Amino acid sequence: MVKIAENIIVGISIGDLNGVGSEVVLKTFEDNRMLELCTPVIFANVKIMSYLKKVYNLTLNFHGIDTLDQLVVGKINVLNVWKEQVNIEFGQNDNEVGKFAIKSFFAATKALKEDKIDVLLTAPINKYNIQSEEFKFPGHTDYLAKEFNENALMFMIHDKLRVGLLTDHVPVNEVANHLNEKLIEKKVKIISDTLIQDFRIEKPKIAVLGLNPHAGDNGVIGKEDEEIIKPALKKIFEAGTMVFGPFSADSFFGSNQYKQYDAVLAVYHDQGLIPFKTMSFGKGINYTAGLSKIRTSPDHGTAFDIAGKNKADESSFREALYLAIDVYNKRSEYKELINNPLIASK
Repeated sequence: MVKIAENIIVGISIGDLNGVGSEVVLKTFEDNRMLELCTPVIFANVKIMSYLKKVYNLTLNFHGIDTLDQLVVGKINVLNVWKEQVNIEFGQNDNEVGKFAIKSFFAATKALKEDKIDVLLTAPINKYNIQSEEFKFPGHTDYLAKEFNENALMFMIHDKLRVGLLTDHVPVNEVANHLNEKLIEKKVKIISDTLIQDFRIEKPKIAVLGLNPHAGDNGVIGKEDEEIIKPALKKIFEAGTMVFGPFSADSFFGSNQYKQYDAVLAVYHDQGLIPFKTMSFGKGINYTAGLSKIRTSPDHGTAFDIAGKNKADESSFREALYLAIDVYNKRSEYKELINNPLIASK
């Protein structure tokens, strides 16, 4: 059943408190019309949030809670994940602050697993200062894949531009070693299923970029495109998925060729993220495809250079919130259609 808008519970992990995460979160909910779309719960500490509200000269009000059972619909709830004071020094890389970012993320993920929140939004973390015995991952996506025991994929979204990554946080000199038919099949399937279920695209068309310059030029510039990517795509296409490529990455976006497809699968991180952020910076969304739960985040990092200066643009976080709610509603509708096919025929 589709929930009434304000009853959709949006969990928010606060990210690195020395960065811009708290600023974009609070600026988003400074507009009280947001509470007509959902009920947020920020996993942090109400005293810290009150301090940050003053830093950014905001007027929003918080409802502090110690357990999620105390959550109030229509309020900006702040769950007290910790009681300690945090020494906030904007723009500084601080291992102690990193520990609080992970406490927030762990608590929010647990709530997501236990269905106490409906969707998860993650504010930016610093990948260096969060590393510990408890967290040995390059980012949110890999941890969520492990926690839910599912295959996750970083899927960047801005309007009709959707870019997925075949490999994400992998050094460039190791990318070729990661390529194989099974990986390509798995990632294409995640994107296809996501487009059908979460974006309601009935027969998605997916483009896959080549690894080498000019997609290898028929094997002249590297063998991977001819020997690994092409055979895998042929097999997937013959099985019924509309997948095409490999395409030469250097001209694919500049020529607007991407507009002919519902999604693009890049082979490695910068191959997909450089054109994506060039065309969408400040408005893009990082969506974790492949999970049974919904997680989104803004497409930017901690932005230490402007942290605490009241200069951060909340647009990307707001768009991430809109997408999370939209996908939640689309999934609910999709489940109803699957469970009751007669609805679709009306």
